[in-house]
Amino acid sequence: MLPENITAVIARNETWTGVSTTEPYEAGWAREVVMFVRALKDPVGDQKTASVEISPDGMHWMQEGTDIELPKRKNEVSAARISHFGNWLRLRATMPDGTSTTVLVTVHAKA
Repeated sequence: MLPENITAVIARNETWTGVSTTEPYEAGWAREVVMFVRALKDPVGDQKTASVEISPDGMHWMQEGTDIELPKRKNEVSAARISHFGNWLRLRATMPDGTSTTVLVTVHAKA
């Protein structure tokens, strides 16, 4: 039997400034997840990292411990592999003043 796989877009053409998060994704059925972040435009300012967050209910969040370095130029892609995450996942970025990035964030989950 082939494993079940799914790709979900959790942020599309969103410009992140200040504190930004993706939509939550319910992935409790998955064994492993890879999150990809692609810059859709050249970022403004010095790009940092985004943190993977987990939640038991999709409303109360905590850092999972994995960070993704944000892409430094248009069409660059970065990724993180995640396991042991419970049920809900999202990505959170805190952008310094004067910085922004426009992103596409996808979750690739495998049962």
